[in-house]
Amino acid sequence: MQAANEAAASQSDASGRPFLGLRGVTKRFPGVIANNNVSIDIHPGEVHVLLGENGAGKSTLVGMLSGLQQPDEGSIEIDGSPVVITSPRQSLSLGIGTVFQHSMLVPSLTVVDNFTLDGVWWQRPDRSGVAQRIHETANRVGLRVDPFALVSSLSLGERQQVEIVRALTRGSRCLILDEATAMLTPHEAVALGELMRRLAGEGLAVIFITHKLNEALAYGDRISVLRLGRNAGAIGPEELRARSDEDNTAQIIALMFGQSAVGNGENQPRMTRDLGSVVLDVVNLNCTSGRVALRDISLTLRAGEILGIAGIDGNGQKELAEALAGQAVASGNVRLNGAEIGAFTVGARRAAGLRYVTDDRLGEGTVGSFAVATNFLLKDIGAAPFWRKGLEQPQAIRSQAVEHIRNFDIRTPDSLTPVGTLSGGNIQKVLLARELTGSAEAVIFAKPTYGLDVKNIRTTRQRIRDAADAGKAVLLISTDLDELLELADRIVVIDRGRLLGAIQNNAGARDAIGRLMSTGEEQ
Repeated sequence: MQAANEAAASQSDASGRPFLGLRGVTKRFPGVIANNNVSIDIHPGEVHVLLGENGAGKSTLVGMLSGLQQPDEGSIEIDGSPVVITSPRQSLSLGIGTVFQHSMLVPSLTVVDNFTLDGVWWQRPDRSGVAQRIHETANRVGLRVDPFALVSSLSLGERQQVEIVRALTRGSRCLILDEATAMLTPHEAVALGELMRRLAGEGLAVIFITHKLNEALAYGDRISVLRLGRNAGAIGPEELRARSDEDNTAQIIALMFGQSAVGNGENQPRMTRDLGSVVLDVVNLNCTSGRVALRDISLTLRAGEILGIAGIDGNGQKELAEALAGQAVASGNVRLNGAEIGAFTVGARRAAGLRYVTDDRLGEGTVGSFAVATNFLLKDIGAAPFWRKGLEQPQAIRSQAVEHIRNFDIRTPDSLTPVGTLSGGNIQKVLLARELTGSAEAVIFAKPTYGLDVKNIRTTRQRIRDAADAGKAVLLISTDLDELLELADRIVVIDRGRLLGAIQNNAGARDAIGRLMSTGEEQ
């Protein structure tokens, strides 16, 4: 893993002056110091990995480097000279290209039109030329991007791929990838990692933000760790090459969470046990309203069971979740505890006990400008005891919010704080608090750990376990096979809108799932 990094690291060590430097950068927001006296050097010819739990200050650093925010104290240097980055356009002109964690694309436009938005207003854009560049860059990365597809028709993973291609077409000297692999398939993630290595070998400075330690060790030349807004430490190229992955992992975890976190390891796979009666029964579900048509989906889910849905992103996962939750028109039978709910609205299905934790936390799961307390009640507006005769009951709303914040360890200055200002991990906790409490009988999780740090991944997975252990039926949709193998009792594969197989999670499950995913045919 480390040997592949040696050539680029040697080049970086010989390059001398960093391309980009942060010097004592501090950024404050009401009630929180996001970055506290952070100093980091970014060298040409290196992949510099930035690690840290959600809320550690990584996104704020990205915001300052991309021109969306300015530091309150300290300075940013390019080639040794201080610069003030006042806008994204200026950031691009300085040679910094950014792929953000949350999509910055305009959903109502095509891919190629999104690429031409920064062009001059008096000149007709060369759409065919731009489309050709998109094809060339996408092929180089190993991605498939349709330049004339509407962005709104793309899955989250496909939108992330478009963002990567757009950043790479601009000829940047420094490329910032903020959780760029989170929605990619394993093959695409490896292709992106190989691309980062090639770009670094050609002298590009790459800042790679990820929560996956295996990616950090596989592709990084230098690793910096943020903790509570401060630079907790760094591992340089010589250290990374000289030590084993296990030793480097132990040091990274110690920097991120403290020495006591070393050795805790990942949660163990679920033990086989007796399950309850059938809670969710789906027969011949068909849906054509999404981008991928669902065809004759049938599944059963018992109390206390976690059923995993595996597959390459974009094969109908989103459509399946929305059809079951009532957000998409579908035919077939959906029974919850024996009662037919296929004709129920979203609200009626929720009231019956069917809950849905979406993967689109900000765009669909929450309203960013609304308070944390209000987001707990987004799906229960007007319901007692929070409303009486149409009048809001502030005390009841606040009391519930305080309880959820305490029980789910949501890091927020106050229950009235806009949820969009929280870190991704804390926004996910808001969704979990809303969907796992009350009369939940069956819960659909769509990519529940996407974009989370190591600590919040473990916390979220344990919440899923706890839900099943409490007798809830859990449908877990994930593109992370390791996650499914850790949590699920059974796993099925989704391919082009149809379900393949029903594999017990035992010693041979990984190989069986791999065969289904690679062939698209039942073995």
